[in-house]
Amino acid sequence: MANICLVEDEQKVAAFISKGLEEQGYKISIANDGITAKALLQKNDFDLLILDVMLPDINGIELCRQIRFTDTKTPILMLTALDQVQNKVSGLKAGADDYLVKPFHFIELVARIEALLRRQKVGETADHILVFDDLKLDTWSNVAERAGQQIALTAKEYTLLELFMSYPNKILSREYIAEQVWKIDFDTGTNFIDVYVNYLRKKIEKGFKNKLIHTVIGMGYILKSDK
Repeated sequence: MANICLVEDEQKVAAFISKGLEEQGYKISIANDGITAKALLQKNDFDLLILDVMLPDINGIELCRQIRFTDTKTPILMLTALDQVQNKVSGLKAGADDYLVKPFHFIELVARIEALLRRQKVGETADHILVFDDLKLDTWSNVAERAGQQIALTAKEYTLLELFMSYPNKILSREYIAEQVWKIDFDTGTNFIDVYVNYLRKKIEKGFKNKLIHTVIGMGYILKSDK
């Protein structure tokens, strides 16, 4: 049972989220402001933090930034009523792992929580080393290797590879990739996802017979071995 800290000053919203998540089997601690949240964090170990941006004493983005000074591992999900790119960027730069705009469907909140916890669990069980076939990714040093050969990746290529290696043998849609890597909604009129996947393919598959990233027509991409 995951232990979650919810920082939300609107009591009705906090009660709604808390009740729903408890019904899903999570243990919830609520803080109505940043000061209370920091006190809770000092006394408890949480598996995930949910921070509202608009708080009465210190905004959620600044609170996130302060938390990241001492805690770089616990997943942080930001909630906000401000659906602006700059607000999302500010939250992510402050150290948030994901962003959800109010109003949201509760089922989406649960899905994002599950994804963050799953990603965290993978990192812990693998000691921050993700391995698939002869491909290895060190999430501490951000170094990718295949068969012992280091691969030079851009920041986005690294994040894309980490996403694939976190969900091996599972089809990832272009929409999901756009949301997780670029934190944006996918525009079906563009092919930038395909372009970046091809960039990544060339780097991790060059010189190897065994292809790892495969296209699933009409659905997306999958990391799997073709041995």
